[in-house]
Amino acid sequence: LRDFLLVYNRMTELCFRHCVCNLNYRLLTGREESCLDSCAARLVRANHRLMGAYVGLVPALLQRRAAEHGAPAGPSALPDSPESAPGPAGS
Repeated sequence: LRDFLLVYNRMTELCFRHCVCNLNYRLLTGREESCLDSCAARLVRANHRLMGAYVGLVPALLQRRAAEHGAPAGPSALPDSPESAPGPAGS
């Protein structure tokens, strides 16, 4: 969620600075609105391409990292079962 909000805030700031040139009115002009729409669409498409590349590369990176450390690829080992964990005295 944090990463999503950081990307959203950065995108909003970039498009606002690029497109909004007149702060005298409460509403956007038609030109500003169309500029913001195209700016946001461009950044969303770019973000989708980056995330697609990231998702494609992560499994290979995880496997390589696991091979370097001698650990199996995938989720880390689960902790011991609750029966083997020390509990309070008398239980």
